[in-house]
Amino acid sequence: MDYNQEMIHGIVEKQREFFLSGRTLDIKWRKEQLRKLASAVSRHSRELEDALCRDLGRSSAEAYFCDIGTVILETNETIHGLRRWARPETHFSGLLCFPSIFTKVYRMPYGVSLIISPFNFPILLSLGVLAAAIGGGNTAVIKCSSKTPNCTRVMADIIAEIYPPEFVTVIGGGHDVADMCLDERFDKIFYTGSPKVASHVLEKAGRYLTPVALELGGETGNWCIVRKDADLRDAARKIAFFKLCNSGQICININQVAVAREVADEFLELLKEEFTRQIGDALTNPEYPHLVGKAAYDKCANEAALYTDRTVYGGKGDETTFRFEPTVIYPVRIDEPIVNHELFCPLLPVVPFYDAYVDELMKTIASREHGLALYVFTKNRKWAKKVMQTQQYGGGCINEVCVHIMVKGVPFNGTGHSGMGAYHGKWGFREFTHPSTVLVGSNHFNLPLREHPYTEGKLKMIKTFEK
Repeated sequence: MDYNQEMIHGIVEKQREFFLSGRTLDIKWRKEQLRKLASAVSRHSRELEDALCRDLGRSSAEAYFCDIGTVILETNETIHGLRRWARPETHFSGLLCFPSIFTKVYRMPYGVSLIISPFNFPILLSLGVLAAAIGGGNTAVIKCSSKTPNCTRVMADIIAEIYPPEFVTVIGGGHDVADMCLDERFDKIFYTGSPKVASHVLEKAGRYLTPVALELGGETGNWCIVRKDADLRDAARKIAFFKLCNSGQICININQVAVAREVADEFLELLKEEFTRQIGDALTNPEYPHLVGKAAYDKCANEAALYTDRTVYGGKGDETTFRFEPTVIYPVRIDEPIVNHELFCPLLPVVPFYDAYVDELMKTIASREHGLALYVFTKNRKWAKKVMQTQQYGGGCINEVCVHIMVKGVPFNGTGHSGMGAYHGKWGFREFTHPSTVLVGSNHFNLPLREHPYTEGKLKMIKTFEK
Protein backbone atom coordinates (compact mmCIF):
# COMPACT_ATOMS: atom_id res chain seq x y z
CA MET A 1 0.00 0.00 0.00
CA ASP A 2 1.17 3.52 -0.82
CA TYR A 3 0.82 5.84 2.15
CA ASN A 4 0.48 9.60 2.23
CA GLN A 5 0.47 12.11 5.09
CA GLU A 6 -3.32 12.29 5.17
CA MET A 7 -3.62 8.52 5.61
CA ILE A 8 -1.02 8.45 8.38
CA HIS A 9 -2.71 11.37 10.12
CA GLY A 10 -6.05 9.55 9.93
CA ILE A 11 -4.59 6.42 11.52
CA VAL A 12 -3.06 8.41 14.39
CA GLU A 13 -6.24 10.40 15.05
CA LYS A 14 -8.40 7.26 15.13
CA GLN A 15 -5.98 5.69 17.59
CA ARG A 16 -6.05 8.81 19.73
CA GLU A 17 -9.84 8.70 19.80
CA PHE A 18 -9.71 5.02 20.78
CA PHE A 19 -7.21 5.70 23.56
CA LEU A 20 -9.26 8.58 24.94
CA SER A 21 -12.27 6.26 25.17
CA GLY A 22 -10.48 4.68 28.15
CA ARG A 23 -10.72 1.07 26.93
CA THR A 24 -6.97 0.46 27.21
CA LEU A 25 -6.88 1.42 30.90
CA ASP A 26 -8.47 -1.82 32.08
CA ILE A 27 -5.85 -4.40 33.08
CA LYS A 28 -8.10 -7.36 32.30
CA TRP A 29 -8.69 -6.00 28.78
CA ARG A 30 -4.95 -5.53 28.22
CA LYS A 31 -4.27 -9.13 29.25
CA GLU A 32 -6.92 -10.34 26.80
CA GLN A 33 -5.17 -8.44 23.98
CA LEU A 34 -1.81 -9.91 24.97
CA ARG A 35 -3.27 -13.43 24.93
CA LYS A 36 -4.56 -12.77 21.44
CA LEU A 37 -1.06 -11.73 20.38
CA ALA A 38 0.70 -14.78 21.84
CA SER A 39 -1.91 -17.12 20.38
CA ALA A 40 -1.77 -15.53 16.92
CA VAL A 41 2.04 -15.62 16.75
CA SER A 42 1.99 -19.30 17.74
CA ARG A 43 -0.79 -20.08 15.28
CA HIS A 44 1.00 -18.35 12.40
CA SER A 45 4.53 -19.47 13.30
CA ARG A 46 4.94 -21.37 10.01
CA GLU A 47 4.12 -18.27 7.93
CA LEU A 48 6.49 -16.19 10.04
CA GLU A 49 9.28 -18.76 9.63
CA ASP A 50 8.77 -18.77 5.86
CA ALA A 51 8.84 -14.97 5.75
CA LEU A 52 12.08 -14.86 7.76
CA CYS A 53 13.59 -17.42 5.38
CA ARG A 54 12.65 -15.39 2.31
CA ASP A 55 13.81 -12.06 3.73
CA LEU A 56 16.95 -13.13 5.63
CA GLY A 57 17.66 -16.75 4.73
CA ARG A 58 17.03 -17.79 8.34
CA SER A 59 16.60 -21.47 9.15
CA SER A 60 13.43 -22.57 10.95
CA ALA A 61 15.37 -23.20 14.17
CA GLU A 62 17.03 -19.77 14.18
CA ALA A 63 13.78 -18.06 13.14
CA TYR A 64 11.87 -19.60 16.02
CA PHE A 65 14.62 -19.27 18.63
CA CYS A 66 15.53 -15.66 17.86
CA ASP A 67 12.24 -14.13 16.74
CA ILE A 68 9.02 -16.10 17.04
CA GLY A 69 9.47 -18.04 20.26
CA THR A 70 11.01 -15.03 21.97
CA VAL A 71 7.94 -12.91 21.16
CA ILE A 72 5.73 -15.55 22.77
CA LEU A 73 7.95 -15.68 25.86
CA GLU A 74 8.02 -11.90 26.12
CA THR A 75 4.25 -11.65 25.76
CA ASN A 76 3.58 -14.40 28.31
CA GLU A 77 5.90 -12.73 30.82
CA THR A 78 3.90 -9.53 30.45
CA ILE A 79 0.60 -11.38 30.85
CA HIS A 80 1.75 -13.06 34.05
CA GLY A 81 3.28 -9.97 35.63
CA LEU A 82 1.01 -7.19 34.40
CA ARG A 83 -1.45 -6.96 37.27
CA ARG A 84 1.41 -6.88 39.80
CA TRP A 85 3.39 -4.31 37.82
CA ALA A 86 0.37 -2.03 37.38
CA ARG A 87 -0.60 -2.06 41.06
CA PRO A 88 -0.39 1.50 42.46
CA GLU A 89 2.44 2.11 44.91
CA THR A 90 1.53 3.48 48.35
CA HIS A 91 3.93 5.85 50.11
CA PHE A 92 3.90 7.62 53.48
CA SER A 93 3.57 11.32 52.69
CA GLY A 94 5.74 12.53 55.58
CA LEU A 95 5.14 14.88 58.48
CA LEU A 96 5.23 18.02 56.32
CA CYS A 97 2.11 16.76 54.53
CA PHE A 98 0.20 15.80 57.70
CA PRO A 99 -2.66 14.97 57.99
CA SER A 100 -2.53 13.77 54.35
CA ILE A 101 -0.44 10.74 55.18
CA PHE A 102 -0.90 8.59 52.05
CA THR A 103 0.40 9.17 48.53
CA LYS A 104 -0.20 6.92 45.53
CA VAL A 105 2.01 6.45 42.44
CA TYR A 106 0.04 5.28 39.40
CA ARG A 107 1.65 3.90 36.22
CA MET A 108 -0.21 5.68 33.41
CA PRO A 109 -0.02 4.87 29.70
CA TYR A 110 1.42 7.51 27.39
CA GLY A 111 -1.29 7.13 24.75
CA VAL A 112 -0.63 6.63 21.03
CA SER A 113 2.78 5.02 20.49
CA LEU A 114 4.96 4.68 17.40
CA ILE A 115 7.20 1.60 17.07
CA ILE A 116 9.84 1.84 14.33
CA SER A 117 11.38 -1.60 13.88
CA PRO A 118 14.52 -2.74 11.98
CA PHE A 119 15.15 -5.52 9.47
CA ASN A 120 17.46 -7.78 11.47
CA PHE A 121 14.86 -9.18 13.89
CA PRO A 122 11.70 -7.94 12.21
CA ILE A 123 9.25 -10.02 14.25
CA LEU A 124 10.81 -9.71 17.71
CA LEU A 125 11.57 -6.00 17.45
CA SER A 126 8.05 -5.26 16.24
CA LEU A 127 5.73 -7.60 18.12
CA GLY A 128 7.98 -7.94 21.18
CA VAL A 129 7.94 -4.17 21.62
CA LEU A 130 4.19 -4.20 20.90
CA ALA A 131 3.68 -6.49 23.90
CA ALA A 132 5.27 -3.85 26.13
CA ALA A 133 3.17 -1.09 24.56
CA ILE A 134 -0.08 -3.03 25.05
CA GLY A 135 0.94 -3.99 28.59
CA GLY A 136 1.39 -0.30 29.34
CA GLY A 137 -2.09 0.50 28.02
CA ASN A 138 -1.14 2.23 24.78
CA THR A 139 -2.30 1.99 21.20
CA ALA A 140 0.41 1.40 18.59
CA VAL A 141 1.41 2.16 15.03
CA ILE A 142 4.19 -0.22 13.95
CA LYS A 143 6.38 1.05 11.11
CA CYS A 144 8.23 -2.00 9.79
CA SER A 145 11.40 -2.07 7.72
CA SER A 146 11.08 -1.94 3.94
CA LYS A 147 14.00 -4.39 3.74
CA THR A 148 11.89 -7.29 5.04
CA PRO A 149 8.65 -7.02 3.03
CA ASN A 150 7.56 -10.62 3.57
CA CYS A 151 7.74 -10.28 7.35
CA THR A 152 5.87 -6.98 7.18
CA ARG A 153 3.08 -8.54 5.11
CA VAL A 154 2.61 -11.50 7.47
CA MET A 155 2.67 -9.30 10.57
CA ALA A 156 0.17 -6.89 9.00
CA ASP A 157 -2.17 -9.83 8.29
CA ILE A 158 -1.80 -11.17 11.85
CA ILE A 159 -2.45 -7.80 13.47
CA ALA A 160 -5.44 -7.08 11.21
CA GLU A 161 -6.85 -10.48 12.17
CA ILE A 162 -6.77 -9.88 15.93
CA TYR A 163 -6.97 -6.09 16.45
CA PRO A 164 -8.95 -3.18 15.01
CA PRO A 165 -6.71 -0.59 13.26
CA GLU A 166 -7.68 2.06 15.78
CA PHE A 167 -5.87 -0.04 18.39
CA VAL A 168 -2.87 -1.48 16.49
CA THR A 169 -1.82 -0.89 12.88
CA VAL A 170 1.17 -2.25 10.93
CA ILE A 171 2.48 -0.20 8.02
CA GLY A 172 5.36 -0.75 5.61
CA GLY A 173 7.25 1.56 3.29
CA GLY A 174 10.59 3.29 3.25
CA HIS A 175 12.16 6.28 4.97
CA ASP A 176 9.56 8.60 3.46
CA VAL A 177 6.77 6.76 5.29
CA ALA A 178 8.79 6.78 8.51
CA ASP A 179 9.13 10.56 8.19
CA MET A 180 5.39 10.88 7.64
CA CYS A 181 4.90 9.04 10.92
CA LEU A 182 7.47 11.20 12.70
CA ASP A 183 5.70 14.33 11.47
CA GLU A 184 2.62 13.26 13.44
CA ARG A 185 2.12 13.88 17.13
CA PHE A 186 2.69 10.62 18.98
CA ASP A 187 2.79 10.25 22.76
CA LYS A 188 5.68 7.75 22.81
CA ILE A 189 8.22 6.64 20.21
CA PHE A 190 10.29 3.44 20.35
CA TYR A 191 12.99 3.23 17.67
CA THR A 192 15.43 0.41 16.99
CA GLY A 193 18.24 0.99 14.49
CA SER A 194 21.36 3.04 13.91
CA PRO A 195 22.67 6.03 15.91
CA LYS A 196 22.60 8.19 12.78
CA VAL A 197 18.88 7.66 12.19
CA ALA A 198 18.25 7.89 15.94
CA SER A 199 19.49 11.49 15.87
CA HIS A 200 16.92 12.20 13.17
CA VAL A 201 14.18 10.52 15.24
CA LEU A 202 15.08 12.61 18.29
CA GLU A 203 15.06 15.79 16.22
CA LYS A 204 11.60 15.00 14.89
CA ALA A 205 10.33 14.00 18.33
CA GLY A 206 11.62 17.25 19.76
CA ARG A 207 8.99 19.18 17.84
CA TYR A 208 6.32 17.80 20.18
CA LEU A 209 8.62 16.94 23.12
CA THR A 210 7.64 13.30 22.64
CA PRO A 211 9.44 10.86 24.98
CA VAL A 212 11.64 8.45 23.04
CA ALA A 213 13.23 5.07 23.72
CA LEU A 214 16.15 4.05 21.51
CA GLU A 215 17.75 0.66 21.01
CA LEU A 216 20.95 1.18 19.02
CA GLY A 217 23.99 -0.88 18.12
CA GLY A 218 26.59 1.67 19.15
CA GLU A 219 28.74 3.77 16.84
CA THR A 220 31.97 1.85 17.43
CA GLY A 221 30.50 -1.60 18.03
CA ASN A 222 30.61 -4.16 20.83
CA TRP A 223 33.93 -5.47 22.12
CA CYS A 224 34.83 -8.97 23.24
CA ILE A 225 37.97 -9.35 25.37
CA VAL A 226 39.82 -12.69 25.53
CA ARG A 227 42.53 -12.70 28.17
CA LYS A 228 45.44 -15.15 28.27
CA ASP A 229 43.94 -17.12 31.16
CA ALA A 230 40.61 -17.68 29.37
CA ASP A 231 39.27 -21.09 28.38
CA LEU A 232 40.16 -20.53 24.74
CA ARG A 233 38.18 -23.42 23.27
CA ASP A 234 35.07 -22.36 25.12
CA ALA A 235 35.54 -18.74 24.05
CA ALA A 236 36.11 -19.72 20.41
CA ARG A 237 33.02 -21.94 20.37
CA LYS A 238 30.73 -19.24 21.77
CA ILE A 239 32.17 -16.41 19.67
CA ALA A 240 31.84 -18.46 16.47
CA PHE A 241 28.24 -19.38 17.27
CA PHE A 242 27.29 -15.78 17.89
CA LYS A 243 29.02 -14.37 14.82
CA LEU A 244 27.23 -16.92 12.64
CA CYS A 245 23.84 -15.99 14.09
CA ASN A 246 21.90 -13.91 11.54
CA SER A 247 25.18 -13.49 9.67
CA GLY A 248 26.37 -10.93 12.22
CA GLN A 249 23.34 -8.66 11.73
CA ILE A 250 22.61 -8.29 15.45
CA CYS A 251 22.83 -5.11 17.48
CA ILE A 252 24.47 -6.93 20.43
CA ASN A 253 26.79 -9.05 18.29
CA ILE A 254 30.56 -9.02 18.69
CA ASN A 255 31.98 -6.32 16.46
CA GLN A 256 35.62 -7.02 17.23
CA VAL A 257 37.65 -9.32 19.45
CA ALA A 258 40.67 -8.21 21.46
CA VAL A 259 42.84 -11.24 22.29
CA ALA A 260 45.98 -11.46 24.41
CA ARG A 261 49.05 -11.79 22.17
CA GLU A 262 50.33 -14.61 24.38
CA VAL A 263 47.47 -16.88 23.21
CA ALA A 264 46.44 -15.23 19.94
CA ASP A 265 47.74 -17.96 17.61
CA GLU A 266 46.09 -20.74 19.59
CA PHE A 267 42.82 -18.82 19.85
CA LEU A 268 42.73 -18.13 16.10
CA GLU A 269 43.21 -21.79 15.25
CA LEU A 270 40.42 -22.78 17.63
CA LEU A 271 38.16 -20.07 16.23
CA LYS A 272 38.70 -21.28 12.67
CA GLU A 273 38.01 -24.85 13.75
CA GLU A 274 34.76 -23.77 15.36
CA PHE A 275 33.52 -21.87 12.30
CA THR A 276 34.23 -24.91 10.16
CA ARG A 277 32.65 -27.33 12.63
CA GLN A 278 29.51 -25.29 13.13
CA ILE A 279 28.72 -24.13 9.60
CA GLY A 280 31.05 -25.93 7.17
CA ASP A 281 30.82 -24.23 3.77
CA ALA A 282 28.88 -21.11 4.70
CA LEU A 283 28.10 -20.20 1.09
CA THR A 284 26.19 -23.44 0.48
CA ASN A 285 24.91 -24.35 3.94
CA PRO A 286 21.14 -23.59 4.00
CA GLU A 287 21.30 -22.92 7.75
CA TYR A 288 23.54 -19.88 7.24
CA PRO A 289 21.55 -16.63 6.83
CA HIS A 290 22.34 -14.12 4.12
CA LEU A 291 22.83 -10.37 4.33
CA VAL A 292 19.60 -8.47 3.99
CA GLY A 293 20.19 -7.09 0.50
CA LYS A 294 22.62 -5.96 -2.16
CA ALA A 295 23.63 -2.76 -0.39
CA ALA A 296 24.49 -4.69 2.80
CA TYR A 297 26.37 -7.33 0.80
CA ASP A 298 28.37 -4.76 -1.18
CA LYS A 299 29.29 -2.85 1.98
CA CYS A 300 30.56 -6.05 3.62
CA ALA A 301 32.43 -7.23 0.51
CA ASN A 302 34.05 -3.84 -0.08
CA GLU A 303 35.31 -3.62 3.49
CA ALA A 304 36.60 -7.19 3.39
CA ALA A 305 38.51 -6.37 0.19
CA LEU A 306 40.57 -3.80 2.11
CA TYR A 307 41.94 -6.54 4.37
CA THR A 308 42.55 -9.49 2.05
CA ASP A 309 46.23 -9.56 3.01
CA ARG A 310 45.25 -10.14 6.64
CA THR A 311 42.26 -12.42 6.15
CA VAL A 312 43.06 -15.64 8.01
CA TYR A 313 39.67 -17.27 7.54
CA GLY A 314 36.81 -16.80 5.05
CA GLY A 315 36.78 -13.70 2.91
CA LYS A 316 34.56 -14.93 0.06
CA GLY A 317 30.96 -14.16 -0.78
CA ASP A 318 28.24 -14.99 -3.30
CA GLU A 319 26.63 -11.87 -4.71
CA THR A 320 23.72 -13.88 -6.12
CA THR A 321 22.60 -15.11 -2.71
CA PHE A 322 24.02 -12.24 -0.58
CA ARG A 323 25.85 -14.77 1.59
CA PHE A 324 29.29 -13.80 2.87
CA GLU A 325 31.54 -16.16 4.78
CA PRO A 326 32.42 -15.54 8.42
CA THR A 327 35.68 -13.68 7.93
CA VAL A 328 38.46 -13.37 10.50
CA ILE A 329 40.94 -10.51 9.98
CA TYR A 330 44.20 -10.53 11.94
CA PRO A 331 46.16 -8.64 13.14
CA VAL A 332 44.23 -5.37 13.33
CA ARG A 333 45.45 -2.27 15.17
CA ILE A 334 43.07 -0.69 17.62
CA ASP A 335 43.13 2.61 15.70
CA GLU A 336 42.15 1.15 12.30
CA PRO A 337 38.82 2.15 10.69
CA ILE A 338 37.36 -1.36 10.81
CA VAL A 339 37.28 -1.34 14.62
CA ASN A 340 35.96 2.20 14.85
CA HIS A 341 32.49 1.66 13.44
CA GLU A 342 29.66 -0.87 13.71
CA LEU A 343 30.09 -3.64 11.12
CA PHE A 344 26.70 -5.45 11.22
CA CYS A 345 28.01 -8.27 9.05
CA PRO A 346 30.12 -11.47 9.41
CA LEU A 347 33.49 -9.67 9.40
CA LEU A 348 35.42 -10.23 12.62
CA PRO A 349 38.58 -8.14 13.15
CA VAL A 350 40.90 -9.41 15.87
CA VAL A 351 43.05 -6.93 17.82
CA PRO A 352 46.08 -8.32 19.71
CA PHE A 353 47.16 -6.79 23.00
CA TYR A 354 49.64 -7.70 25.73
CA ASP A 355 47.74 -9.10 28.67
CA ALA A 356 49.72 -7.01 31.17
CA TYR A 357 48.29 -3.90 29.48
CA VAL A 358 44.66 -4.99 29.46
CA ASP A 359 43.63 -2.03 31.59
CA GLU A 360 45.09 0.35 28.98
CA LEU A 361 43.00 -1.47 26.39
CA MET A 362 39.88 -0.94 28.49
CA LYS A 363 40.66 2.78 28.81
CA THR A 364 40.83 3.05 25.03
CA ILE A 365 37.51 1.26 24.66
CA ALA A 366 35.97 3.49 27.33
CA SER A 367 37.08 6.60 25.44
CA ARG A 368 34.94 5.61 22.44
CA GLU A 369 31.17 5.64 21.99
CA HIS A 370 29.40 3.26 24.34
CA GLY A 371 28.54 -0.16 22.95
CA LEU A 372 25.27 -1.99 23.46
CA ALA A 373 27.13 -5.04 24.75
CA LEU A 374 30.46 -6.03 26.29
CA TYR A 375 31.84 -9.57 26.61
CA VAL A 376 34.91 -10.74 28.53
CA PHE A 377 36.50 -14.19 28.73
CA THR A 378 38.82 -14.76 31.67
CA LYS A 379 39.25 -16.86 34.79
CA ASN A 380 39.96 -13.68 36.76
CA ARG A 381 36.43 -13.05 38.04
CA LYS A 382 37.56 -10.16 40.24
CA TRP A 383 38.95 -8.28 37.25
CA ALA A 384 35.93 -9.16 35.11
CA LYS A 385 33.46 -7.88 37.69
CA LYS A 386 35.45 -4.68 38.09
CA VAL A 387 35.33 -4.12 34.33
CA MET A 388 31.59 -4.74 34.20
CA GLN A 389 31.04 -2.26 37.03
CA THR A 390 33.21 0.52 35.60
CA GLN A 391 32.74 0.48 31.79
CA GLN A 392 29.81 2.19 30.04
CA TYR A 393 27.76 -0.20 27.90
CA GLY A 394 24.25 -1.61 27.63
CA GLY A 395 24.63 -5.14 28.98
CA GLY A 396 26.97 -8.07 28.66
CA CYS A 397 28.40 -11.37 29.83
CA ILE A 398 31.40 -12.84 31.61
CA ASN A 399 32.58 -16.03 29.85
CA GLU A 400 29.41 -16.10 27.75
CA VAL A 401 27.77 -14.28 24.85
CA CYS A 402 24.32 -12.80 24.17
CA VAL A 403 22.21 -14.85 26.61
CA HIS A 404 21.95 -11.98 29.08
CA ILE A 405 19.00 -10.76 26.99
CA MET A 406 17.14 -14.03 27.74
CA VAL A 407 17.08 -13.47 31.51
CA LYS A 408 13.62 -12.68 32.87
CA GLY A 409 13.05 -9.62 35.02
CA VAL A 410 16.13 -7.66 33.91
CA PRO A 411 16.32 -4.67 31.55
CA PHE A 412 17.69 -4.58 28.02
CA ASN A 413 19.04 -1.15 27.23
CA GLY A 414 21.86 0.99 25.96
CA THR A 415 23.51 4.28 26.83
CA GLY A 416 24.62 7.16 24.65
CA HIS A 417 25.19 5.94 21.09
CA SER A 418 23.80 2.52 22.04
CA GLY A 419 20.46 3.94 23.11
CA MET A 420 18.30 5.20 25.94
CA GLY A 421 15.47 3.72 27.93
CA ALA A 422 15.00 0.00 28.64
CA TYR A 423 12.54 -2.79 28.04
CA HIS A 424 11.79 -6.53 28.36
CA GLY A 425 9.21 -7.71 30.89
CA LYS A 426 8.59 -5.28 33.72
CA TRP A 427 11.06 -2.82 32.23
CA GLY A 428 9.05 -2.70 29.02
CA PHE A 429 5.92 -1.95 31.02
CA ARG A 430 7.79 0.87 32.75
CA GLU A 431 9.10 2.19 29.44
CA PHE A 432 5.58 2.54 28.03
CA THR A 433 4.09 4.13 31.16
CA HIS A 434 4.85 7.24 33.16
CA PRO A 435 4.55 7.50 36.95
CA SER A 436 1.92 9.87 38.28
CA THR A 437 2.12 10.87 41.95
CA VAL A 438 -1.19 11.59 43.69
CA LEU A 439 -1.44 12.70 47.33
CA VAL A 440 -4.67 11.71 49.07
CA GLY A 441 -5.68 14.80 51.03
CA SER A 442 -7.50 15.10 54.33
CA ASN A 443 -9.89 17.81 55.51
CA HIS A 444 -9.44 17.01 59.18
CA PHE A 445 -6.69 18.11 61.59
CA ASN A 446 -5.09 20.39 59.01
CA LEU A 447 -2.09 22.30 60.31
CA PRO A 448 -1.94 25.83 58.80
CA LEU A 449 1.88 25.83 58.69
CA ARG A 450 2.00 26.55 54.94
CA GLU A 451 -0.45 29.44 55.14
CA HIS A 452 0.18 33.13 55.79
CA PRO A 453 1.04 34.78 58.04
CA TYR A 454 4.48 33.17 58.53
CA THR A 455 5.14 33.68 62.23
CA GLU A 456 8.39 32.83 63.95
CA GLY A 457 6.65 29.97 65.71
CA LYS A 458 5.53 28.49 62.38
CA LEU A 459 9.01 28.83 60.89
CA LYS A 460 10.56 27.11 63.89
CA MET A 461 8.08 24.23 63.63
CA ILE A 462 8.68 23.84 59.86
CA LYS A 463 12.45 23.69 60.39
CA THR A 464 11.97 21.09 63.11
CA PHE A 465 9.84 18.90 60.83
CA GLU A 466 12.33 19.21 57.94
CA LYS A 467 15.21 18.13 60.18
